[in-house]
Amino acid sequence: MPSSPSASGRSRARNGNDLRGVNRLTIDAITGVTDLVEAMHANISRLPGVLGDAAAGPAPGIAGLVYRSVRGVTRFVGDGLDLAFAKLAPLLDVVRPPPQREAVVAAVNGVLGDHLDATRNPLAIEMRLRHQGVTLKLRRRELAAALPEAGGKLLVLVHGLCMNDLQWEYAGHDHGAALARELGYTPLYLHYNSGRHISVNGREFAALMEQLLQHWPVPVERLAILCHSMGGLVARSACLVAQQEQSDWLARLDRLVFLGTPHQGAPLERAGSWVDRLIGLSPYTAPFARLGKVRSAGIQDLRHGNVREEDWLDADGDGHEDGRLPSPLPKGVRCHAIAASTASAQAMPGDGELPKGDGLVPVASALGRHPDRAYDLRIAKSRQHIAYGVHHLELLGDAGVYRQLLRWLA
Repeated sequence: MPSSPSASGRSRARNGNDLRGVNRLTIDAITGVTDLVEAMHANISRLPGVLGDAAAGPAPGIAGLVYRSVRGVTRFVGDGLDLAFAKLAPLLDVVRPPPQREAVVAAVNGVLGDHLDATRNPLAIEMRLRHQGVTLKLRRRELAAALPEAGGKLLVLVHGLCMNDLQWEYAGHDHGAALARELGYTPLYLHYNSGRHISVNGREFAALMEQLLQHWPVPVERLAILCHSMGGLVARSACLVAQQEQSDWLARLDRLVFLGTPHQGAPLERAGSWVDRLIGLSPYTAPFARLGKVRSAGIQDLRHGNVREEDWLDADGDGHEDGRLPSPLPKGVRCHAIAASTASAQAMPGDGELPKGDGLVPVASALGRHPDRAYDLRIAKSRQHIAYGVHHLELLGDAGVYRQLLRWLA
């Protein structure tokens, strides 16, 4: 049923108040934020595809006049932020196609998610498992009703930074849906706030997996996790928590597959441009590249591939992070890694050399390699694969990558 006018008004007021929480962020210039929101308005009003071209020019009509007025009358940064971000809340309500609306929310969470979580902003994504975009209640009866064809082969897919579970569909292909058709897996998709610390998401993911396995309506024959980008670090963090807590689900985990995961960190983040490159790929997220000086906890964890709480805590109180600890892969689990390279196979370098990466993650990092054996993930060569002529996001829809997944997960 459609919501009542009063309920709709409360929803808009709630979103407006929550977005004003962004006031607490340190951003250099109010005009930059106003430009950001205006760019989002322009893109949303034209409704391009999730990975289509960004709209050129200012927001249309009266909205453009409003943004020009905001620039003209702003005298205080706090008030200006309040005005600018208040404009964004109603826009999210008019973006009806779920992929577009959820792409915007996922981008906000990737860039500002730790702040949204700390201030209990309703825009902060709560971790949940979903199927076809619908949140699953992890109780046996509800799972059986929601998934009448649930089988004993479970595949959990974990998305990356600034993304969501719906974006596993890329160029008309979804690895999870395809593996369900060809290999009989039941795919479930993790949806989470990628701006929080990886270790925080990992702990919550571990608890969710334990609950899932306890209430799955049929006996579990095989459990596999497929991860893209940051999602691989979240999955590794969850495995470390499960080892410490001796959780049952980890003993059932058979395969762990990484697609472009920055196991050894991302140089672009260390240079301050990872988020600019990644979220600039979509017209709905590109405006957030203007907040380049804002780095969520999740983005900062990408610098070196942090997966433990100890990696970012200042345990000795000296004012500095204590540094990353070695975090080996879980024993008894077949781990596979696919790295992408924008180079062609014909441009393969000489023996012992690796090709350039996918624009975001170096090949060595994606394969878990490190000159220090304590940090090297020691993934068997037979379980490593380099996809040539493929960019970071194209790992989600590349035919060659899918053929490799079929071989490993069969």
